[in-house]
Amino acid sequence: MVETTPLDGPTAPTVTEPPCLEMSGISKQFGGHQALEDVSIALHPGQVLALCGANGAGKSTLVRILAGVESADSGTIRVRGQEESIATPGDATRLGLSFIHQELNLVPKFTALQNIAMGADHTRRSGVLDLRGLRRKALAVMDRIGYAVPLDAKVEQLSVSDRWMVSLARSLMRDARIVAMDEPTASFTQEEADRLYGIVDELTADGVGILYISHRLEEVLHVSDDVTVLRNGRLVGSYAARDLDVASLTRHIVGRDVDDLTHRVTDTDPTTAPVLLQTSGLTREPRVRDVDLTIHEGEILGVAGLVGAGRTELARLLIGADPAQSGSMTLDGTPYRPRSPFDGIKAGVALVPEERRSQGLVLRSSVASNITMASMRDPRRRLGTFSPRRAAATARDAVTRFGVKTSSVHDAVGHLSGGNQQKVVVSKCVLTGPRLLILDEPTVGVDVGARGEIYDIIRDLAASGTSILMISSDFDELAICDRVVVMREGALTHSVPASRATKDHLTSLCFGTTEHLGTTEQDPS
Repeated sequence: MVETTPLDGPTAPTVTEPPCLEMSGISKQFGGHQALEDVSIALHPGQVLALCGANGAGKSTLVRILAGVESADSGTIRVRGQEESIATPGDATRLGLSFIHQELNLVPKFTALQNIAMGADHTRRSGVLDLRGLRRKALAVMDRIGYAVPLDAKVEQLSVSDRWMVSLARSLMRDARIVAMDEPTASFTQEEADRLYGIVDELTADGVGILYISHRLEEVLHVSDDVTVLRNGRLVGSYAARDLDVASLTRHIVGRDVDDLTHRVTDTDPTTAPVLLQTSGLTREPRVRDVDLTIHEGEILGVAGLVGAGRTELARLLIGADPAQSGSMTLDGTPYRPRSPFDGIKAGVALVPEERRSQGLVLRSSVASNITMASMRDPRRRLGTFSPRRAAATARDAVTRFGVKTSSVHDAVGHLSGGNQQKVVVSKCVLTGPRLLILDEPTVGVDVGARGEIYDIIRDLAASGTSILMISSDFDELAICDRVVVMREGALTHSVPASRATKDHLTSLCFGTTEHLGTTEQDPS
């Protein structure tokens, strides 16, 4: 491992086996922005090296250079001791490098099998593609993962976790010796995450080097051998994972202490406030079944559940993205029947979707147009066209308010890091002035410091009377909520007060391992 001197704390242990990957003195500039400056990392066979840093720290840029998507301005890359030029993704594949990006690079209209087979060399001597051989190997890979993805289903029909498994399977089809995983468990349940950790153990036992990127710091310390931290494009230090805890790792990443998220305490009971949204028997088979839901003005209501429990499908019904098969909704006591997300926004309902790149952003458009596209209409024009000057000014204010790292609001939003893209989506929805803001996995890919900023925004909105419906696979962050409802197999099974909404308790309810306590649990306090 490249030895570095951290700001404080021990250096990572010296590894005697030669690195399978070395990146030395890597620098990269985009326009006037220095994305990376003299960064060096080393990965050894059978090692899990975690790469940590805030959004915009340079992690994704470093991986994109390694993948041949970007080129470094300076520095060298060595693979198994040999200096290499990685000019294209094909070069990276040839060298035994495989990448599972945070934003999965899959073809939606292709089947899972077709996506898994991309890049795999399975031709007969005659040059004809061996489809049966591909299927056999794909099934063997799925057995190894222990996760059954329907191979003949189109990717666009799969859940986010299913798509991630497809991307992982594609890497394993190539027999890669170095695998980079970017936010691999972002939308996973604990059970799915544990399965992934087992796969990582198998790969490292076979001598595969894993470059692991995650904002879930407890996960980083659990799965990694060593941790390299970047901040503002520079190397902070390299550390042995066993010598770190969450607090010390957070200090290295952010450069200061960050307060832990504590359970929400308010002077008043939000459930005594007027009802804003109410559903009765809301159903869309097979994922949403007979849901009775009540959200009060100014309430932060969490939704806990396993992947596939119907949480995202419920959010899509509330915003009008999908029609309900039966049941009814009222908004402020008035019948509410949105036929599209545009109807939902007009009524005062906004949704931050789970998958930001395909559902929340126009990647080639500017930061300004993305932030203002749902709210900035010129009232002087009947056609409601944008006023570019007002849009830019509004976007600059939002960039400052939400801490979006960008050199200009005129930059393409696709050039931002994943966490900064998430902030753009949140700001876009907040600027519509919603009465109900639905957040589906709001902090996926968002660093530990920026999460606190998003939580502050949520609290401020609730204090001003906006209702919040927050869906999250990270049950720890549901501590921000006044109340949490549990969804299982399309139905709401429990309503849990904030004081009882611990990770362990919510997990047991989601898996059905706790005795059913009725629709509402009483707060023992």
